[in-house]
Amino acid sequence: MSYVLFILLGSGCFLYILIHDHSLASRRKDPTTTVSVFIDGTKPIAETDDDYVCATLDWWPPEKCDYGTCSWGRASLLNLDLDNEILLSAINAFSPLKIRLGGTLQDNVRYETSNDRVKERVVVTFGLNALTGRTIDSSGEAVGAWDSSNAESLIRYTVGNNYSIHGWELGNELSAKGVEARIAADQYAADMNVLKDLVDEIYDGHETKPLVIGPGGFFDANWFTEFVSKARSSVQAVTHHIYNLGAGVDPDLVEKILDPSYLDGEAGVFGNLQTIINSSRTSAVAWVGEAGGAYNSGHDLVTNAFIMSFWYLDQLGMAASHNTKTYCRQSLIGGNYGLLNTTSFHPNPDYYRLMGKQVLSMSSSWTNRLRAYAHCSKQHQGITLIFLNLDGKTRLQVSISIETVIITSQHDGGSCTYKDKRIHNSSLRAGELDKTVGSIREEYHLKADNGDLQSQTVQLNGKALVVNSADATTRAVNKAAG
Repeated sequence: MSYVLFILLGSGCFLYILIHDHSLASRRKDPTTTVSVFIDGTKPIAETDDDYVCATLDWWPPEKCDYGTCSWGRASLLNLDLDNEILLSAINAFSPLKIRLGGTLQDNVRYETSNDRVKERVVVTFGLNALTGRTIDSSGEAVGAWDSSNAESLIRYTVGNNYSIHGWELGNELSAKGVEARIAADQYAADMNVLKDLVDEIYDGHETKPLVIGPGGFFDANWFTEFVSKARSSVQAVTHHIYNLGAGVDPDLVEKILDPSYLDGEAGVFGNLQTIINSSRTSAVAWVGEAGGAYNSGHDLVTNAFIMSFWYLDQLGMAASHNTKTYCRQSLIGGNYGLLNTTSFHPNPDYYRLMGKQVLSMSSSWTNRLRAYAHCSKQHQGITLIFLNLDGKTRLQVSISIETVIITSQHDGGSCTYKDKRIHNSSLRAGELDKTVGSIREEYHLKADNGDLQSQTVQLNGKALVVNSADATTRAVNKAAG
């Protein structure tokens, strides 16, 4: 049995279990292993933004096809139905949703202003074209300085119309070796300085100013070191992209998602980026600006199915523990890796999430096939724990020890405060009440429909989460999100 546990310990206790039963599980008794877990609650080791979970909207048209499959439909910035009630309900459930508008085609976009309606239901970061004014040589190097005039026109237009922009991000996947093209780190830093000066000028006198964000590319230690050093006074969020599972066409994606070596690989990236930021005397923070797991639009019934939750939840926990402030999933909708179904707008399994902003240190006595993270709870008093058991043949009984937890309340209404100062030991099993905590523990069991890892339907306590209306979307999402 492979499963994920979410446990909140405190004045209100909630147990969330994301389960996968292998086809043989019902016909055999899996061995049980006792695992000791220790949580150091004396102080947080990291803290995310309140709106840590972010999602992207891309520019891809319906004609965007990968490996013979056209998966974008009418789900991009070009044609998304912004009046769809299920879409709006899903967005509103985040309260609010931080969203990144951009992607590969942003460096081919020129901006024309109009008086179209803008629905301010989200916290928007907008990706600017970083290739204007440059030429691309035969090696793929972008030559010359950035021409900021078209971007300036767009920025002034948003200010003139009182549109709220959380951040302006320069370029997409142009760092290091690049994808469509590349820009040298020193030139990119100079361009970021130009953007920062532009934002400071246009927003002069405003109470708040948008963040200046970049480079929105794949991590390379040498390139990022030079970039952050030379842009340390201008860049405020250093963004990088993650597609560590490889191409969407890879037939071994399921095996990779359940292989801890693939999951562990990104820890080095998170850690190295934090080291660069901390040593550069900058106030900038780290963001994951785009992460879809598998590039070229993902893989249907894998990156938009129950199995992907093992990758995604581990990513969220790992990134947060390395002080990443925002994590943007590719995509909110579109391709085969959306949080929402491209045609129906109904939530895919990865949509449901639950963790607070303050991160606690957590360790276990088992192998790296058990992924474990601890946060202050979201909208409740207590601690949220997440366990991902990647071993399909072993059941785990978890014994939890908690060091004193005294942390003040969070902006989202949650807290980690305990009244006592003792180690708390508990062996937790589904269906049991941990009486030493002195409170009720509610349990929510999330399971793939029919035990199929590649199902797009999630069962909540044995009942399928099926959306019949916009209101039902909100109720189901809020219930799962805590």
